[in-house]
Amino acid sequence: MPIRTMPIPSISSTPVNSSAPSATCMPRSTESTQRLRRRARRMTQGQNTSASSRRGFTLLELMLVLSILVVIGGIVVVNVSGAKSDADIKATQTQLNSLKSNIVYYKLKMNELPESLDNLRDGPSDSSKKAKWVDSIIESIPTDAWGNSFDMSVKGNEFEIKSAGLDGQMNTEDDLTVTGR
Repeated sequence: MPIRTMPIPSISSTPVNSSAPSATCMPRSTESTQRLRRRARRMTQGQNTSASSRRGFTLLELMLVLSILVVIGGIVVVNVSGAKSDADIKATQTQLNSLKSNIVYYKLKMNELPESLDNLRDGPSDSSKKAKWVDSIIESIPTDAWGNSFDMSVKGNEFEIKSAGLDGQMNTEDDLTVTGR
């Protein structure tokens, strides 16, 4: 059996003396070669590196990715639902302030507060005041962000407009209210 030689790169930058045997020409003993082969076998033992054995993901990898996605999804849902609720409240507050301005305009035009929000669209119910009525102040009576109608009450020279809020019931803690004179 012939002895195989393996070249070993020279580390030093000095030229190799041609009279001395070089390290690249020295044969390796079969014993050290066998040791290297055994070590390589031990290192790769249990590792099947063929392409066919690494086609998919392990169950642990899939579970880890799914749990991360669930956590991220939970955070997004909480933040988005809170933003929608805030936007609905602000939209309803804007509608209430717009109705307040329309009621003040009605008072300036008719010299009295309207009996209900319908008067902003249809004009005063008193036939003697209908002569002063030219055109409606609003085309339609709006609803709040949750689809509930607004409630208006007049007490003397003051008025109050209410939205039932998210729960749709009046006189609860989520009601939105605007008052004016």
